[in-house]
Amino acid sequence: MAKKCVHKGCGKTYEDENEECVYHPGPPVFHEGQKGWKCCKPRVLTFDEFLAIPPCTTGTHSDVDDTPAPKPAQAPDIPSDTPVSLGSLKESLPAPVPRVPTSQSATPRPAASPKPPEESEDDDPSLEVKQGMTCRRRGCGQKYEGGDREGESCVHHPGAPIFHEGSKGWSCCKRRVLEFDQFMNIEGCKTKNRHLFVGSGKKGGEEKVETVRHDFYQTGTSVIASLYLKKIDKESAKVVFHPNHVDLDLRTSDSKRYATEFPLFGTIKPEESKHRILGTKLELTLVKADGAAWPVLRSDDKLTGEMIQVGRAGRV
Repeated sequence: MAKKCVHKGCGKTYEDENEECVYHPGPPVFHEGQKGWKCCKPRVLTFDEFLAIPPCTTGTHSDVDDTPAPKPAQAPDIPSDTPVSLGSLKESLPAPVPRVPTSQSATPRPAASPKPPEESEDDDPSLEVKQGMTCRRRGCGQKYEGGDREGESCVHHPGAPIFHEGSKGWSCCKRRVLEFDQFMNIEGCKTKNRHLFVGSGKKGGEEKVETVRHDFYQTGTSVIASLYLKKIDKESAKVVFHPNHVDLDLRTSDSKRYATEFPLFGTIKPEESKHRILGTKLELTLVKADGAAWPVLRSDDKLTGEMIQVGRAGRV
């Protein structure tokens, strides 16, 4: 009988109890606007970035939630007859604010920042929807199983998540809860007759990224390169290896696109090279064809003259 894994960051349906599961064993942490997981270090500012933090632990699926509950804060045990000094009341109060005459114009408030572009309402029919893609609308989470899409129903939250003084909810509806699990299970308040798997893909609403920051390190057989681009859409990402370059077409969940032919300094074995997408970058493992050291990553990077040593260091 199929079960649904309750581990944070997984949520897959499984039948094999020994199937590998990648998840967060610790509870979520929200502090002063930052969001993350207690079990690993990344801290982000937006809710979408929080959901994109890659799980940090590998184990097996489970239908029993074994995430440790956060410890309640305990007030210090102070005897009731302990003397308390308030100090100078004058020093403890803030300085008085000078009154502005009514005839003097008040300082204008700064204009509110513009709203971020809203998500497309429908999928572009010219774009391919691959099996296994997840609906991009918040609170839905349905996957595309293939076949005819008639009769779909997408129940979601069109608003933004709100975390305020311990309560959690959505700006589009009134319900507020205290626990993160309860927040993730708040049923959507708006229904659309189609899911949103790929979006519009319109050029006008897409920001073209010309360059991204990159760095690398190497061994005697491989070059491990990092290309820094946040929130890459794993489902639509295209990475094709060639002997002297890598074809990249990377879209992000915030409507950015990095499409380029990435030239390499040396020659690689395309069939043995691989990639993986993390929360803030694309990592390439480039298998060298000749084992030579690379002084730079790209063939058009400026040579620094630095000698690159690879291989195992000798013992002292």
